[in-house]
Amino acid sequence: MDAAVIGGGANGLAAAIALARAGRSVVVHEAQETLGGGARTAELTLPGFHHDVCSAIHPLGTASPAWADLPLAAHGLEWIHPEVPLAHPLDDGTAVLLHRSIDEAANEVDPADRPSYRGLMQPFVERWADLADGVLRPLIRIPRHPLLMARFGVLGVQPARFLARRTFERRRARALFAGLAAHSLLSLDAPLSASFGLVLGVAAHAVGWPMPRGGSQSITDALAAHLRSLGGTIVPGHPVRTLADAGEARAFLFDTSPRALARIAGTRLPDPFRRSLESYPAGPGVFKIDYALAGPMPWRARECLRAGTVHVGGTLDDIARSEAAVAAGRHPERPFVLVTQQSLFDPTRAPAGKHTLWAYCHVPTGSAADMTGAIEAQLERFAPGFRDLVLARATRGPAAIEAHNENFVGGDISGGPNGLPWLFTRPSVRSLRDPYATPDPALTLCSAATPPGGGIHGMCGLHAARSALRRSFS
Repeated sequence: MDAAVIGGGANGLAAAIALARAGRSVVVHEAQETLGGGARTAELTLPGFHHDVCSAIHPLGTASPAWADLPLAAHGLEWIHPEVPLAHPLDDGTAVLLHRSIDEAANEVDPADRPSYRGLMQPFVERWADLADGVLRPLIRIPRHPLLMARFGVLGVQPARFLARRTFERRRARALFAGLAAHSLLSLDAPLSASFGLVLGVAAHAVGWPMPRGGSQSITDALAAHLRSLGGTIVPGHPVRTLADAGEARAFLFDTSPRALARIAGTRLPDPFRRSLESYPAGPGVFKIDYALAGPMPWRARECLRAGTVHVGGTLDDIARSEAAVAAGRHPERPFVLVTQQSLFDPTRAPAGKHTLWAYCHVPTGSAADMTGAIEAQLERFAPGFRDLVLARATRGPAAIEAHNENFVGGDISGGPNGLPWLFTRPSVRSLRDPYATPDPALTLCSAATPPGGGIHGMCGLHAARSALRRSFS
């Protein structure tokens, strides 16, 4: 083979497709029997209830340049857009809805904040394609759209709590932005946390927050089918512990953690670079629960049933306290809980009349705490009677998450920390010139530990494949 890809997640498959489209023969080795990494679906609770094992909603899925021109629909991938991308319930029994329309979303916040909301989001929504191009690539580069990225950078570098308080006067808009920014897995008082809130909010207006019909496995299956149509080979159930396990190839691309790359490559890498990979830190972990429910969630704010995603956490300060605790290595008493309710919009996910619920909160790296009680208390806070609907639950803490996918070190699903300096220097300051490259031109890293980081978008794989084509086949 010209190239061997180690790891069959979205980035590994995206890299393999890019290589195959460039005329290179390629094989993908996946340790698990099922491809997908963070994009898998399984019956985790009861027969007929199909749960997304990791990722569920994909704001960057439909907009990703990695597969924008791929015929994935011909391989069965169908995107479903919920009526509303996001709902954020509050303790007064109301909810703030993040509509696709900026005007409708602005009408959800307090009147005093409507002009500010439009002013924050509109300039980036109008140039979403250019913004996505700027943020879905290594950040230490001369941007193609310097003025747009400078405007984004001035706002995005700020702590989310500071930006929310400076921009909005009232609690509804502040709470909405806090929930968006909390996807960063950073303290909301940390620099750069605002950037995640901006990107996700703008994406909701520009492209929506869709889900794949049948589950996230549908993304993986479509990518795999397209790769095979290009002549690529996939070998599931084949863990690679040394380079010899991957056979002979001119290039090896690693959809793995930096530590796994260091371990597998061994003495092929010089000691200083290998040590930098071995010391690459994990970000915060997650504690996840999947539910089989007898009916839809009994949200006090019934409008939450219009949304595919629900942010359960309360006010800006409530969410900031939760994320600050995690950043300090503690477990929040009232965690910020990310919730998706796919079966409301995709009847293939559960038996007729029944529903699935996907929920997780952030915890310190490697946490052994059982967060079930804290998560369910938060769900009951905004959906009283929720526990009465639970038919079954499946819980996974950081250890179980890492055991299922060893890329998720300590339960970290983001490929490493998102704060300074790692957002700019991942995976190593030694690879700033080309973050996908290693000192050995035959070895390339293509996982979420490279820019632009976590998420099911395939851009790490696409950029890495281009690097490999330059370095290994020039």
